[in-house]
Amino acid sequence: MPPADTRASVVTMRSGASALSSLTTPSSSADDNKLVPGGPGYRRTSFALFAAGVATFALLYSTQALLPAISDDLGVTPDQASWTVSAATGGLAVAVVPLSALSERFGRRTMMTASLCVAAFVALLVPLAPGLGWLVALRAVQGAALAGLPASAMAYLSEEVRAKALVGAIGLFVAGNSLGGMIGRILAGWVAQAWGWRAGLAAVGVLAVICAVTFRALIPRARHFTPTAVSPRDLARTVAGHLSDPLLRRLYMIGALFMTVFGAVYTVIGYRLAEAPFSLPQGVVGSIFLIYLVGTASSAAAGKLVGRLGRRGALYLAVSTTTAGLLLTLTESLTAVLAGLVLITAGFFAGHAVASSSVSRAAKTGRAQASALYQTAYYLGSSVGGTLGAVAYHYAGWDGAVVLGMTAMIGAASITLYATRMALVERRRMPVRAGSVRA
Repeated sequence: MPPADTRASVVTMRSGASALSSLTTPSSSADDNKLVPGGPGYRRTSFALFAAGVATFALLYSTQALLPAISDDLGVTPDQASWTVSAATGGLAVAVVPLSALSERFGRRTMMTASLCVAAFVALLVPLAPGLGWLVALRAVQGAALAGLPASAMAYLSEEVRAKALVGAIGLFVAGNSLGGMIGRILAGWVAQAWGWRAGLAAVGVLAVICAVTFRALIPRARHFTPTAVSPRDLARTVAGHLSDPLLRRLYMIGALFMTVFGAVYTVIGYRLAEAPFSLPQGVVGSIFLIYLVGTASSAAAGKLVGRLGRRGALYLAVSTTTAGLLLTLTESLTAVLAGLVLITAGFFAGHAVASSSVSRAAKTGRAQASALYQTAYYLGSSVGGTLGAVAYHYAGWDGAVVLGMTAMIGAASITLYATRMALVERRRMPVRAGSVRA
């Protein structure tokens, strides 16, 4: 998920009470039968999900680095071209909750296989789209298909891998997410520079097919999954309960606002760098996404930040870092712009890691659905940010995109400030309960 895509995956879709139990207080007899490092199937499982992570995020953002080329070739404006990104993330946002429910009925392995195969097949059709309308429609279908992956992967790992080895298995899956998001953009950019944007998308499609085949060949059959009938009424009741929780609503909004900034910046940065005074070639523009590696580091550091500053303190720091990066990109120095992107990326991933990890701690019941709702808000933020950022850029240039990002950060800071004031009021009323979560 991040990239960004990245740390959301750690808290996504631990479906069902039994899956949660395996993460916290596993029964020794049941846990002894699960996969462990060095044991049969563990390495296959880890690399299968690594391949799935690469495919998922390579496909999800495959057009982002190609937007200037798509605009030139199809004769469309930046805000119109941005729908090729927003449609995919929007499709994923809409589909992640229902597909998480279907994975309870049909199985994690089946859901992941179907998602990857459909998304990879659509990826081979995307380069053949005759116009923008078809391109956007195919990308929406692709995003909806990909929703089955984050809806199932974490639940599969929690059910099949021994609790003590779970962190390592999840880490490799997250690494696949991050690497896929970065590789997809860089591969598409350099291939497009030589043969055009359609060839760039085709290259990402071929990569996805290879990953899908690898996944299916390696992933072991589930041994600990028990099908569960999913009641739409129960699902709706759980979702409504989460949406009525003020703390969860704040966390969802914070995640969406951070992703609004990130989606806006990385959707239109290619246009700015391809134009004067920078005039960078397509391949170099695609390579800008190497900055995502900074996000991997800042996500990992988020836990230490929380330990030193508390969750709200870490959020204030993330907002400040992202805001400083936005201001730095207003200059016409390439070095300053790149430094600004580094700060934006570091701030975004830190804020996202804090908010997403808080969701699973704050939800008392239905943690899988709580995390799915965070994913929905997160990817809706990406869609809204990408589209509004492109509109702002079309009418007001880079300054407009920065104003949008600053507005989102003011919103995130305001929500965090409100939570701080509420916490102070609560502290005056009663002692702080151990293990409570605030954001």
